[in-house]
Amino acid sequence: MSYNNILSKLKLSEITDFDGIELIPLGSDGLEDDEKFNNLSDELPILPIRNIVLFPGMVIPITVGRQKSVRLVKKAYKGNRTIGVLVQANQNREEPTTEDLYKIGTVANILKMIVLPGGNITIIVQGRKRFEVLDFLKTEPNFLAKVKYIDDTFPKKLNRENKALVASLKESAIKILNLNPEIPREAQIALDNIDSPTFLTHFLSSNITAELAEKQQLLETLDGIEQAQKLLEHMMNDIQLLELKREIQSKASSDIDQQQRDYYLRQQIKVLQEELGVDSPEQELDNIRAKGAKKKWNKEVNDYFQKELGKLQRTNSMSAEYPMLMNYVELLVDLPWNEYTKDNFDLKKAQKILDAEHFGLEKVKERIIEYLAVLKMKGNMKAPILCLYGPPGVGKTSLGKSIAKSLGRKYVRMALGGLHDESEIRGHRKTYIGAMPGKIVQNIKKAGSSNPVFILDEIDKVSSDHRGDPSSALLEVLDPEQNSTFMDNYLEVEYDLSKVMFIATANSLDSIHPALRDRMEIIDISGYTIEEKVQIAKKHLIPKQKEEHGLENKSLTVTDSAIQKIVEGYTRESGVRKLEQEVGKLIRKITKSIAMEEEYPKSVKPEDILKLLGSEIFDKDLYESNETAGVVTGLAWTPVGGDILFIETLLTKGKGGLTLSGQLGDVMKESAMAALSYLRAHSDDYGIDYRIFDNYNIHIHVPAGAVPKDGPSAGVTMTTSIASALTQRQVKNKLAMTGEITLRGKVLPVGGIKEKILAAKRAGIREIILCNKNKKDIDEITPSYISDLKFHYVDMVDEVLEIALLKEKVRKPVKFVFPEDTKEVALN
Repeated sequence: MSYNNILSKLKLSEITDFDGIELIPLGSDGLEDDEKFNNLSDELPILPIRNIVLFPGMVIPITVGRQKSVRLVKKAYKGNRTIGVLVQANQNREEPTTEDLYKIGTVANILKMIVLPGGNITIIVQGRKRFEVLDFLKTEPNFLAKVKYIDDTFPKKLNRENKALVASLKESAIKILNLNPEIPREAQIALDNIDSPTFLTHFLSSNITAELAEKQQLLETLDGIEQAQKLLEHMMNDIQLLELKREIQSKASSDIDQQQRDYYLRQQIKVLQEELGVDSPEQELDNIRAKGAKKKWNKEVNDYFQKELGKLQRTNSMSAEYPMLMNYVELLVDLPWNEYTKDNFDLKKAQKILDAEHFGLEKVKERIIEYLAVLKMKGNMKAPILCLYGPPGVGKTSLGKSIAKSLGRKYVRMALGGLHDESEIRGHRKTYIGAMPGKIVQNIKKAGSSNPVFILDEIDKVSSDHRGDPSSALLEVLDPEQNSTFMDNYLEVEYDLSKVMFIATANSLDSIHPALRDRMEIIDISGYTIEEKVQIAKKHLIPKQKEEHGLENKSLTVTDSAIQKIVEGYTRESGVRKLEQEVGKLIRKITKSIAMEEEYPKSVKPEDILKLLGSEIFDKDLYESNETAGVVTGLAWTPVGGDILFIETLLTKGKGGLTLSGQLGDVMKESAMAALSYLRAHSDDYGIDYRIFDNYNIHIHVPAGAVPKDGPSAGVTMTTSIASALTQRQVKNKLAMTGEITLRGKVLPVGGIKEKILAAKRAGIREIILCNKNKKDIDEITPSYISDLKFHYVDMVDEVLEIALLKEKVRKPVKFVFPEDTKEVALN
């Protein structure tokens, strides 16, 4: 095809006048032989150009502005019109040097020169063949280079693979034309008329969308097949980009159409809502605005509410942000800002409610009444937060409910057990998906009052992980100096918690954050005695279970002795939760008999308990007898109340080793070593043969090896056990003890005395040895409950051994044999 045909199909906006252009005809290979181009000089004037790469066979306009280039073009146009075109590698260099030019370019024939206003010149050039600069001969007045000319190397005859490559180039070019509406449709006609693979490659290389350096790389690829392969890669990238562009435009168009459709549907929905009487988004906003006008919030909160309401009003009701903003403003108007219930400070009535709902716990109830009295006189809550501390089932949570009832306040309970995310207290940022306020704010909203009685249940069960430490978040909540300006992450405005009566409950103090524990006043709620449990069951548990099982109208009574049998034989706890379960089991058995019209005891006596509940689970007399040397009963404290433990010491022939077993903690092991060292040092005082320590191994065991045990309070028990084994003297029956020891033989006080005393009573213990300084703990227990117990108060270990060890030895004492005794017998 001829260039005249090509130019007639292409749109070159830069060229306005093609009259007089003389084009050199091309042959089947794209470039016919022309005598003046076959006999070119090896010295060629060079025109540096920017922003375009000239390929052989292509006709392009070039605007020339540099004076050096203008002189060169004018001189060449008057001469043989042949110049070498090199691309300038450094685009920013105004006056390029030889280092700034690529070394491979294209020989061009100037077809026409057009002088533009202002002195610039536009030339129409036709690329002929490639050349390589061997050396620059001079740079003034223009670049002159010694060159080597390069012929195209596309095969004359194409094999199947090369034919497929050429076909792929054409197909890709047509696909680009179809995808890019900016390319004139006439370009496809030009493509259809190209028969030469060489010219097709140069034509497409010149017109692809690529960086200047990438096009120069195609020009420098001298092998025609390789150039075509690289060209195809570029074109495939162009196709992918154009397809992605078309897909994005299609989606954008679809979104616009969807928005128009949504608008039309919303208008229809609005009409239907008006017909049905359903509130439209505008009406909902009006309702919220009306609620906000009635709130008793301060100016800062009101301004913030108005700002958020305005933002909601400007938001499309069908957008994803609308429900989030709606939930937020609804929370603001639903919270009870400065809304309080009126307190009823009738302390006598409060005392009656506490007495009616909780038997015993006299000191606890007295402290609560004192707390309410201070609140009545002072009028604010800047006092330590109460923390009800004790084993499970003693009524800690229900005490909080009774306080709320006596004051006439709303009651809120928040379970903290297992809480490990700080956001549960402080809330989430409202920008997060699924964000919500913390449980403090949620429960205040639920209560509908800013001064409820708020129970923080199981505060010792709070844990922490990578999501934060809830205990630290509770510091602000429970600090009277800070909680008036509590900041929830979701709420984003300060909320006053200073009027809330926070009451915490805990089973153990060890796991509570020290700073958190410092903000609370610990009220110790110990377990109940047997007498108290009988009264609790009689006044509360049995009536409750009868009501739950539909027997409130039946004449059914349970005698005190029957209740006591349940307490002693089926429960071993500080609280009454297990007792309630056993009472419920008893009532269910009777309910079944009534439902089946069978005979049942209308007055349950002790002998009926075995029939209804089965065999006793616990035997209180199980550990009363200890006729073996080395067996001593100790008293222990656990998070679920007091318990008894037994320490056994056994002597075996050996070399004086000490073995400890029963899963003992480090403190308990140290107590055993301290006890042994003390007895070694005072062996003469207690009639112990010193040779035993070197010739017999001592094994100390605490039964129930699967249960971890630790603490210093077993010190006197271990000392007595070892001393009993070494002297073979029996320990007094029905005797238990607790206390820490030192190497000097002093007995130190320990904690959990009331729980331990209750455990001793449940086990049938009659005498208890305590440190003298623990006497104050015994004085706090109601005397009638411990009238059948005898207490021994001691200061030194020798007093313990004097009380605990009987004078006579056990029935079958160990006969100690030492090596020197054996030798003496042999000599005789």
